[in-house]
Amino acid sequence: MPIHIDPTAIVDDGVTLGDDVRIWHWTHVVAGAVIGARTMIAQGCYVAGTVRVGAGCRIQNHVSIYDGVTLADDVFLGPSCVFTNITHPRAHVARKAYAATTIGRGASIGANATIVCGVTIGAYALVGAGAVVTRDVSAHAIVVGTPARRIGTACRCGESMTAARCARCGEPRPDDGSGAIEVPQP
Repeated sequence: MPIHIDPTAIVDDGVTLGDDVRIWHWTHVVAGAVIGARTMIAQGCYVAGTVRVGAGCRIQNHVSIYDGVTLADDVFLGPSCVFTNITHPRAHVARKAYAATTIGRGASIGANATIVCGVTIGAYALVGAGAVVTRDVSAHAIVVGTPARRIGTACRCGESMTAARCARCGEPRPDDGSGAIEVPQP
């Protein structure tokens, strides 16, 4: 499938784009970034040069993804969520050693959430709108608030799970109540 880049977007030379990537209005993707096939980046986004975006991701309006961030396949980033990349920022101190942040396969991050650098968000986790994630999030965890705290378990289909099987798709609950998560293979 063809790649679509809106005429107002800036995609620097040296960006790697997979098949059927769509980049919309007023977005800037910096040289060195890798964007996987079938990924859509909406308007007004910024993607730094060391960022790796998997296949099938959806990045909504006004998302900033800074150096050090890696998104696995099928990640959803809600409007205006942001990633930081420096642990102790100061305007007068130049720091180029970025803390790595990893978002697992199928994870969703809600609108206006802030992901502090150096964390890992597990596969199929769900971060609520406006949450501030300051530590690792387990696979399938639902987290909300400031700072983000776990309130439940998410199915791969996105539904909250309270029973042994998902009410929507019938998939078995991925944890046994002890916090141990078994991530189903696609």
